[in-house]
Amino acid sequence: MTSYSSPADLTLPIADETLLDTPTHDKLSLSGGATHPPRILLLYGSLRERSYSRLLTEEAARILNRLGAETRIFDPDGLPLPDSVAADHPKVAELRALSNWSEGQVWCSPERHGTLTGVFKSQIDWLPLELESVRPTQGRTLAVMQVSGGSQSFNAVNALRVLGRWMRMVTIPNQSSVAKAYQEFDEDGRMKPSPYYDRVVDVMEELMKFTLLVRDRSDYLTDRYSERKGVAAEVARLAQRAMEQETQTTES
Repeated sequence: MTSYSSPADLTLPIADETLLDTPTHDKLSLSGGATHPPRILLLYGSLRERSYSRLLTEEAARILNRLGAETRIFDPDGLPLPDSVAADHPKVAELRALSNWSEGQVWCSPERHGTLTGVFKSQIDWLPLELESVRPTQGRTLAVMQVSGGSQSFNAVNALRVLGRWMRMVTIPNQSSVAKAYQEFDEDGRMKPSPYYDRVVDVMEELMKFTLLVRDRSDYLTDRYSERKGVAAEVARLAQRAMEQETQTTES
């Protein structure tokens, strides 16, 4: 019978154990969590008049509202290319404010040339990882979707997952990929009954569940040893500097 053992030496000589945090059920429990509807921001990646990524995003928003969420859809029309204008541009400011407002997000892009569109990527490129100690995306839940003009593909949702990880978001396992999207919506822009629609419902249900689980624990779930170590070092540096200045003042 195969036996398994831990390393003989379990010490962590280079870790600052005073800054280590051992997760426990108590730390993850809630005492009176938020009761407001989950706040979900939805982004799409096409400016066409009949944009199927927009239509799919609107369908997702309807489902989320039915499930009890408060939703806002950002219109990317008029958003400048990243770094082409100052960050106080009205559309940039609107996007950043919506991301700060959100507790979860839905990203939907068409697949173009094997990946997501520039229209979609520009929106994410305008969202900084950190802005004046505020992190517009970190710890928020994320659901990803894509539409394709041809056969079913997962290139865009895979790229969106990479982006979500880079933006430090909690991307849910389920996802939606709608093939031949032009066949899946009626003249009024509503999605037709199909397994594709059922999957969108699945994804939105899962997003709601994950958002309710994560939103009140987000700060703790994204608290990092390396960042605590950096903060401790900065505090020590400032304290040392204050002591030196006090010594100089006393001597003079």
